Amino acid sequence: MTTNYGAEQIQVLEGLEPVRKRPGMYIGSTGPRGLHHLVYEVVDNSVDEALAGYCKQIDISLNADGSVTVTDDGRGIPTDVHPRTGKSALETVMTVLHAGGKFGGGGYKVSGGLHGVGISVVNALSEWVEVTVWRDGKVHKQRYERGIAIGELEVSSIQEQRQGTSVSFLPDTQIFSGGIEFDYDTLAGRLRELAYLNAGIEIVFTDYRLDLIKASEPRVTEYHYAGGIKEYVEYINSDKQPIHDEIIHLTSERDGVQVEAALQWCVDAYSDNLLGFANNIRTIDGGTHLEGLKAVLTRTLNTFARKRNKRKDSESNLAGENIREGLTAIISVKVPEPEFEGQTKTKLGNTEVRGIVDSLVGEALSEYLDFHPSVADAILEKAIQAFNAAEAARRARELVRRKSVLESSTLPGKLADCSSRDPGESEIFIVEGDSAGGSAKQGRDRRFQAILPLRGKILNIEKTDDAKIYKNTEIQALITALGLGIKGEEFDVSQLRYHRICLMTDADVDGAHIRTLLLTFFYRYQRELVDQGFVYIACPPLYKVERGRSHWYCYNDRELQTLITEEFPANANYNVQRFKGLGEMMPTQLWDTTMNPETRMMKKVEIEDAAEADRIFTILMGDRVAPRREFIETHGPRLKLEDLDI
Repeated sequence: MTTNYGAEQIQVLEGLEPVRKRPGMYIGSTGPRGLHHLVYEVVDNSVDEALAGYCKQIDISLNADGSVTVTDDGRGIPTDVHPRTGKSALETVMTVLHAGGKFGGGGYKVSGGLHGVGISVVNALSEWVEVTVWRDGKVHKQRYERGIAIGELEVSSIQEQRQGTSVSFLPDTQIFSGGIEFDYDTLAGRLRELAYLNAGIEIVFTDYRLDLIKASEPRVTEYHYAGGIKEYVEYINSDKQPIHDEIIHLTSERDGVQVEAALQWCVDAYSDNLLGFANNIRTIDGGTHLEGLKAVLTRTLNTFARKRNKRKDSESNLAGENIREGLTAIISVKVPEPEFEGQTKTKLGNTEVRGIVDSLVGEALSEYLDFHPSVADAILEKAIQAFNAAEAARRARELVRRKSVLESSTLPGKLADCSSRDPGESEIFIVEGDSAGGSAKQGRDRRFQAILPLRGKILNIEKTDDAKIYKNTEIQALITALGLGIKGEEFDVSQLRYHRICLMTDADVDGAHIRTLLLTFFYRYQRELVDQGFVYIACPPLYKVERGRSHWYCYNDRELQTLITEEFPANANYNVQRFKGLGEMMPTQLWDTTMNPETRMMKKVEIEDAAEADRIFTILMGDRVAPRREFIETHGPRLKLEDLDI
């Protein structure tokens, strides 16, 4: 134990040292999300060049050695000597935190990078970075290793008239201990999003990792959308039935803030899908632009309801969630001086944006509805149906209220609650059937683990109206046990009774179906649960292998084969038990393998690509059969039928 605490104990982290010491502060985590964030930081710089009007094409390559290269045809990072640091501007940007052209000074009008830590953080967390800049008839090159420049800036002349920047980097395995393999689909989702948000920009994404993708040719995808976010809404709603074919779209500017919005209501959707972007960054936690959009939608459509005699003066106004039912809306704002909350930039804080969005969207929406009265009527009809369904569900809703100081709604009888009253440490396992519930109740740690057995397959809420949802016993039990509010209302985290909701179903087809129904319930009923990372999937083992007095648990076929071929001698005697259901496991086995925080494996449910998640839920769980059939016909041939557990 240290007894003396003096000046020598105070550490001063210089240069890029703080980034390597606490990477989570800068990129969110050192897991897959943080790893992919490195690519986004570099690509965002190229997109900022496009926003400034200097860049038309961005090329992203996943190279065979595991590195990534991002090349654009923008102005190129400046390379002249910086007056304050005495080094080239390129080296300053790469090695000094909070150095960049986005703090004013005329370099950029609008940008997503506002802390000036983007490219320098990538440099700090990479084994090596190589930067090439084409500018003023010359090519400039420099290499960095773990944030330190190796040698001086190399300059040579070129004949061709070329400008732009190319950044190649290899993430550092010392930082990303979980591996540095990039997922093509994760990156593709973000790049597609950027191409939609910046109409006209061309993004080319190439995967040269031939061994990994098991192909003889590189995989190339090009993203180029002239229609911008209007096309994005079309893409999201491609498998839904729109109320109005023409997407309501506006592009406008006021006080330097650019606002672009696209809205379309659909008949066969019962929840809203609002995506907000500020300077190309998806604001998962909302912000003033989304608040402005919600307020103006509610006010404008209530005005129209009165004007078109859809609501009498004596009747109450339609609520915001009624009006937004079935709506897909994307709002993208470009703010010169953005105020984000936190470096990961998930909530916009500029108060002036609320009023600007409110007035600009209000004008465009009123004008559109004035010219298209039949569309206004159809949207209002749907909103009034939603309002009536909510009213019809009000009595059932009272059962939904969580037990609290003021209300005494009883918890469901089959819930085996935990003794802890601290939601932060409490977790609930939602299990399939009473037999699995029995094993789980006996095997759990009753101090912080609760068990809720569900009977059979719950309701698919993707194609059910609210009144039926509240009357369903199993869903009622779920809502009451978790302390969820009412569908569509703002999520109140203080009411949530458990901060870890674990879905524990059997490892067969029925179990997968029940898990999908539950995920649909959480995604559509209270999506914030998924967005804020409260939903997990438990991973029970598939096999138990016994040899003599020792035993091993294997979670998939690959683990089983590896164990048998690599750990056991060729003539070994062993016994393999295949767990069909959780009810077959002894309580102690279930605790050791699936419920003990020390030894278990859990999958956290996260949404990387909100638009794609929404589209897949609509296809797989929605009313219409044709898109589902097409999905199965497209992806069915990839299945190995002998692997299906039927």
